[in-house]
Amino acid sequence: SNLNEIASLTSFARNDTFPIYWPITMTENIDEVEFTLFDTETTGLDPLAGDRIVELAGLRVKGQVRIAEFDALVNPGRLISAGAFAVNKITSEMLKDAPSIEKVMPKFLEFIQGSCLCSYNAEFDLGFLNNELELIGAPVIDNLVVFDVLTMAKRLMPGLARYPLWFVAQELKGKLTQKHRAFADVEMTWEVFNKLKIICQEKGIGFTDFSKLFAFKPKNPGDGSVLIM
Repeated sequence: SNLNEIASLTSFARNDTFPIYWPITMTENIDEVEFTLFDTETTGLDPLAGDRIVELAGLRVKGQVRIAEFDALVNPGRLISAGAFAVNKITSEMLKDAPSIEKVMPKFLEFIQGSCLCSYNAEFDLGFLNNELELIGAPVIDNLVVFDVLTMAKRLMPGLARYPLWFVAQELKGKLTQKHRAFADVEMTWEVFNKLKIICQEKGIGFTDFSKLFAFKPKNPGDGSVLIM
């Protein structure tokens, strides 16, 4: 029917403080929503202490379809901590000819335009993303909903001994292993996301409830438009 056709369309709302159109979904079918799963690798754990992004990756998907990929090393203009190197094995030598965040960020923002952001431990990745936006004088992402796959895992798989990405993937019989590189971790997040999405569908969770259950709202949200409803 025409009503069903209208309900399946994705419309967009303009956020005047941020140069991107974000989606307002009008469908309850999660597989009809475009998501961009993203991940960061960093020089350390605390952006407020001066740590920076060294790798930024994204995978844009709809249902089971891969739409586009994004993967970029970033020269942070500072050394990588020993602790970060021990995890991601990214060296200063690998980054010396990489572009700065001023060059990478506009391309990433264009890549995610019109999709729903999704991350494993969104508070961490969004914290670094917003820190970089502040450093280049751009508005932070503070008035849209970002979906957190970690929250999905905790709510759909209560009682696990722990919730790091690799452990949740293992519990879900995932095929990928965590490499602690941004794009590889994005692909692993998508694998976990898909398996958790099946649990949602089995429980009859549509997009409205999905948004209420698994959204991460940044602290001190701005006064912009309501972007997902």
